[in-house]
Amino acid sequence: MPTMSKVHNVIIVGSGPAGLTAAIYAARANLKPLCIEGFQMGGIPGGQLMITTTVENYPGFEEGITGPDLMAKWRAQAGRFGTEFITADVDQVDFSKRPFEVRADDEIHRANAIIIATGAKAKWLGLHSEHELENHGVSACATCDGYFFRDQDVCVVGGGDTAMEEALYLAGLCKSVTLIHRRKEFRASRIMIDRAEKHPKIKMVLDSAVTEVLDVSQKKVTGVRVKNLLTNEESVIACTGLFIAIGHEPNTQLFKGLMETDELGYLKTVPGSTRTSMEGVWACGDVQDHVYRQAVTAAGTGCMAAMEVERWLGAQGLHG
Repeated sequence: MPTMSKVHNVIIVGSGPAGLTAAIYAARANLKPLCIEGFQMGGIPGGQLMITTTVENYPGFEEGITGPDLMAKWRAQAGRFGTEFITADVDQVDFSKRPFEVRADDEIHRANAIIIATGAKAKWLGLHSEHELENHGVSACATCDGYFFRDQDVCVVGGGDTAMEEALYLAGLCKSVTLIHRRKEFRASRIMIDRAEKHPKIKMVLDSAVTEVLDVSQKKVTGVRVKNLLTNEESVIACTGLFIAIGHEPNTQLFKGLMETDELGYLKTVPGSTRTSMEGVWACGDVQDHVYRQAVTAAGTGCMAAMEVERWLGAQGLHG
């Protein structure tokens, strides 16, 4: 029989940039938040930055900082203001009654308000070599890592608008960009395809799939092995960076059917707010943002969520 906790003002589910920023603001508002930090990246507290080597685009760190170090500072700051942490995976939520119930490690945690900050995860090709070279030349975010590949040859895999945007962004930094897509037709919008096709630095390799990332033995990317899916012919494209742009998947499995999502599965929030379709539940960070997906934008929405929760609790007379 699961044990029952006291009723918290707010429970924050997730501990990436959005969740920890929400925790900092909620704690400073004397809400005494509980942050359940496990439901991120398959149970790794800290979110996607925990598998990022160097972060150079977060304001305030002119020399850059590693992802884990940045998250450690964030967590310590949230703790200093009184955030309570539980390192566990949330396995069930009940939003059908008040207070809300969140179950983790066979304990039921109750709260008057919930902030969902469970993030999203990039989709990968599923290659062993891709996994081995992640953060050693393989990336899923051109905006995050493109700067490290200035004046170098890189490849992008994908056929949607995201792939076109990544390729065009990288073309502004890199010597050349090879866009690899497994079909002849793209899913991207016509305007994005036209821009990419007309760019002098972008080359298209169609009807082809990456079968191996070279070279794991050197612990760096030296090229990609590509198979033409029509002829089965294999070739090697020399490059120093590979960007996977085949989409992201929001961590919303727990909340399906409980509140509105968009066609991609991201939680819908009221424009200009972080309020979801469920009264008393907010969502911030990548779980509700498939456009920007940056630490700084996630942190901004975490701040918004905490401020909105504090005002809502006060209006409801629930701020205890």
